[in-house]
Amino acid sequence: MMDRKWRKGLYHEAMRDRLDREDCWGVLKGFDQCVNVILSDSFERVFSLKEPVEAVELGLYIVRGDNISVIGGVPDSIREQVLDDQTRAAPLKPLIH
Repeated sequence: MMDRKWRKGLYHEAMRDRLDREDCWGVLKGFDQCVNVILSDSFERVFSLKEPVEAVELGLYIVRGDNISVIGGVPDSIREQVLDDQTRAAPLKPLIH
């Protein structure tokens, strides 16, 4: 049942928040039973106190499942929203286990 829900939304924009606190976005192209994921057209949001949010292009990105904390759907216009974002913030600190 859960697998069908995942596959139904497979080619939609997805957000992936890694435990090392990177903030990456892309199109979910595939996954496996360990939640390893493949993202295409991906980019990372880089935060700074001095500059607005920057989007760094990553392209095709493969991530191990044990490095993922959140995966979820986002609007199709997310890339434009990130590029227009004038937010300034301190970079996120790594998650400590």
